[in-house]
Amino acid sequence: MGNNIQAIIEKIKKLENELAEEIQKKEAQFSYQIHEKKISFQEDINKKHKLLAKAVSRYLSDAPLLNILTAPLIWACIVPALFLDAVVTLYQFICFPLYGIPKVKRDQYIILDRQSLRYLNVIEKINCTYCSYFNGLIAYVQEIAARTEQYWCPIKHARRIAFIHSRYKNFIEFGDGDGYRGKIEEIRRDFDDIK
Repeated sequence: MGNNIQAIIEKIKKLENELAEEIQKKEAQFSYQIHEKKISFQEDINKKHKLLAKAVSRYLSDAPLLNILTAPLIWACIVPALFLDAVVTLYQFICFPLYGIPKVKRDQYIILDRQSLRYLNVIEKINCTYCSYFNGLIAYVQEIAARTEQYWCPIKHARRIAFIHSRYKNFIEFGDGDGYRGKIEEIRRDFDDIK
């Protein structure tokens, strides 16, 4: 990989870390603390949040008709999502140790913490849990796929791709046949950067 590309990737990673640190600063701004994955707000904030919660009956009466009509379609996606979750978890549990690939930690991707927000009513909390689960699942699956791709086919694409996953930086340039044959086994085992 060219030095310029590597430098850009390192800048992106640094910016991602800076972004994560800025997000963590919101903990103080909005008066909550995280202790061993449990979130707690100061009591006065809890009281204020409870007053902001919208009653379920009001929430439903204010909801646009199209939102109500399309909700079953959205929720129908939970069935294939649960199946996908089970299959990829089983896949990495069985195959990753055989290939020498570090397993993806599911709990780093699927974060279910919005139920701690007292300004959400029960429907909003259920919807937020669904969205958190589904988006976390997609990120989890993508990381499993990225590690799998690094093992089986670590070749960059010729055409521009919309999103560059975490393992792409290790891939061989498109068209570099000598590099592929010379480095494939080394790249298949190059997961040292995963903590």
